[in-house]
Amino acid sequence: MKTVLITGASSGLGKSLALLYAEQGWRVIACGRSEQRLAQLAQLNTNIETLSFDITSKADVLKAAEPLTKIDMVVLNAGDCEYIDDAVQFDSDLFSRVIHTNLIATGYLLEALVSKITKGGRLVFVSSSVVYLPFTRAQAYGASKAGLDYLAATMRLDLQPQGIHVSTVRPGFVKTPLTDKNDFSMPFLVEPDAAAKRVFSGLEKGKATIEFPRRFIIILKLVNILLPKKWWNALNNRNAS
Repeated sequence: MKTVLITGASSGLGKSLALLYAEQGWRVIACGRSEQRLAQLAQLNTNIETLSFDITSKADVLKAAEPLTKIDMVVLNAGDCEYIDDAVQFDSDLFSRVIHTNLIATGYLLEALVSKITKGGRLVFVSSSVVYLPFTRAQAYGASKAGLDYLAATMRLDLQPQGIHVSTVRPGFVKTPLTDKNDFSMPFLVEPDAAAKRVFSGLEKGKATIEFPRRFIIILKLVNILLPKKWWNALNNRNAS
């Protein structure tokens, strides 16, 4: 039985991924902060084990990972999103919080888990389609995901000689507790179960990059290439007002 460890597994995409991999006969180590929600998840499938810790605490991460041995796949899915409402009165505490959760904490997880991935195994970074275009108020979230993208790309180079594959997932809007808080339109919103199936299918095919929904990704890429930057800036300013 293969083993997959998934962070951020107590809700949203992580939860759906945990259930899908368990249904496919994998041993799933579902990680998150909420012991209660993880316990409820484990009741849904006997292939699911749980591991509760705070990814933003290096000590917690290292302690939780210490007893783990061979893992076939690690999915780094946990993250957070907060928006900076006033760029003039820049909220550096908010910025630091998001960068720490989405990027610095990923470093803690890499230190704790990469050495436990089996040869031929896979390391998965869940990034975001936000990396293709700047969006208003998304300074912290976008910067963290852009950093995560670069981190994944360099890990792919350096882990190749070790026989460990690296994949980057760049979803559009997925319905999660985080996106439920958004106060703006979210085109092509994907349900977490549907998103999990797309991620699972892409990883089964060994894809280095998994992006969805396809129409949304194509629009973002075309806008990035074809639309003059001043038009995109004007459109963002109008939507923000």
